[in-house]
Amino acid sequence: MAHGGRLGLALGLLLLLALALTLRAKPTVRKERVVRPDSELGERPPEDNQSFQYDHEAFLGKEDSKTFDQLSPEESKERLGKIVDRIDSNGDGFVTTEELKVWIKRVQKRYIYDNVAKVWKDYDRDKDEKISWEEYKQATYGYYLGNPAEFQDSSDHHTFKKMLPRDERRFKASDLDGDLTATREEFTAFLHPEEFEHMKEIVVLETLEDIDKNGDGFVDQDEYIADMFSHEDNGPEPDWVVSEREQFNDFRDLNKDGKLDKEEIRHWILPQDYDHAQAEARHLVYESDKNKDELLTKEEILDNWNMFVGSQATNYGEDLTKNHDEL
Repeated sequence: MAHGGRLGLALGLLLLLALALTLRAKPTVRKERVVRPDSELGERPPEDNQSFQYDHEAFLGKEDSKTFDQLSPEESKERLGKIVDRIDSNGDGFVTTEELKVWIKRVQKRYIYDNVAKVWKDYDRDKDEKISWEEYKQATYGYYLGNPAEFQDSSDHHTFKKMLPRDERRFKASDLDGDLTATREEFTAFLHPEEFEHMKEIVVLETLEDIDKNGDGFVDQDEYIADMFSHEDNGPEPDWVVSEREQFNDFRDLNKDGKLDKEEIRHWILPQDYDHAQAEARHLVYESDKNKDELLTKEEILDNWNMFVGSQATNYGEDLTKNHDEL
């Protein structure tokens, strides 16, 4: 077998093994299925009015906020001005709460886009800045499809056979223009469907298929528990499992028919939680909007620059505290 073929097979198997483990593994600890977009942006801490660290990390992301902390105030303001131009998506000279929210959400998802950038070249084989379904299929399943006899008696055969149509269905759902070719944004939706509104139905469907072992199209209580806990002996269930059974009855099974349908699964794994990005966008507008027209000009943002970004000056006191603690 050619070295390249073995390497491609190894990479494909590693990817599929990771996917398969999510399907077949039965951990003895709790499995978290609830999807929380913008999970990088948590609750705002009690504001001490001396530090804008939460605002900086929300607006820039944790890594870029550290970079700004090393800049002079002049450099920080100059870079902030360029960022404002990018946030003003319609170029009307004003930044709205919605534009700020979109920016903050994108910043918090940057790690996802970074992940896609790292694997992009592995799939974009013709270097046309798009990934076709055929390119993805060949990169992931090519060796399996070309050498099916080698997998006939292997457990991997079942995995490949199950995952290929599932991947194709997800790829088509992410392909908004239906040309079976993914742009970077569409490929990001394919790899990270939980982060995109138009992919939520796929997330729900795949979750149902993962947990619904008897194939009746629903998740009963035993299937719900089996997804997160494996009863390897005949002893009593841990307290958290007993609590999860109560959660199933009281909060998951909304229509009290003893099982979860797709809508109840959606309600469980995609809760409509508090929108941290929306709250932060409103906060930044409120604190910087001098004329209270609910719009921010670049001047208003730059006048309040130290709330949006840090610098050596704004972090001087914080650095002194850190240095003192380290002594």
